[in-house]
Amino acid sequence: MPQHDFIELHQKRFGKRLDTEERARKKSAREPHEISQKAQQLTGLKAKLFNKERFKEKVRMRKLMNAHEEKNVDVNVEDVKEGAVPTYLLDREQTNNSKVLTNMLKQKRKEKAGKWDVPIQKVKQLSEGEMFQVMKSGKRQQKAWKRKINKVCFVPETFTRKPPKYERYIRPTGLRFKKANVTHPELKTTFCLPILGVKKNPQSNLYTTLGVITKGTIMEVNVSELGLVTSTGKVIWSKYAQVMNNPELDGCINATLLV
Repeated sequence: MPQHDFIELHQKRFGKRLDTEERARKKSAREPHEISQKAQQLTGLKAKLFNKERFKEKVRMRKLMNAHEEKNVDVNVEDVKEGAVPTYLLDREQTNNSKVLTNMLKQKRKEKAGKWDVPIQKVKQLSEGEMFQVMKSGKRQQKAWKRKINKVCFVPETFTRKPPKYERYIRPTGLRFKKANVTHPELKTTFCLPILGVKKNPQSNLYTTLGVITKGTIMEVNVSELGLVTSTGKVIWSKYAQVMNNPELDGCINATLLV
């Protein structure tokens, strides 16, 4: 019997539990133990089928790990005696060891958001008490499922606000920023550039979705004013930048461009 989308509608109106991500993390951490216990208890045909599936999974993981690892490849180089070198060898380098990366690894590295050498590698974890403020609602102010965000955030122009009755996360207008002071590391110059979006907040995926900007956040900025072009001559419209300060304390966003 179809259940329609009651669950999705409820989540849209009231949001998810505050510990949803923590529960999912704990569940994923319990999985290996549950699989191990199941493997020890099963007998007969079920055990054979189960072990066959586990073997396939291990083979797939081993292949994936082998494809991602760097391999040291020794290249044989003949010793050239002192004296004249043939013309076709003049432009060659005598290489004894070279690192070969598979195409899959290169592709994975390109897809990762952390492919740049970011200035801030680690950030201090923020508690929910620092990030959110509980807002009472209801006729007698007894409901406490609404949260007001205490940090600076970015809200795109296309954002459509929910009815106040159903809005779970409230982003105050005074803490919404549209521009950031971005410093180009090579030019040693600072520009005031418009923000296009929040790419990754290291604190949580929820904060990334909400557009919260804290120290260490990677955001996308519009660099069309700088006149940057690619090697093929195309104009670069946007680039990523990492926030270097605490915007809620300084009243502005200071970021460094990731070149």
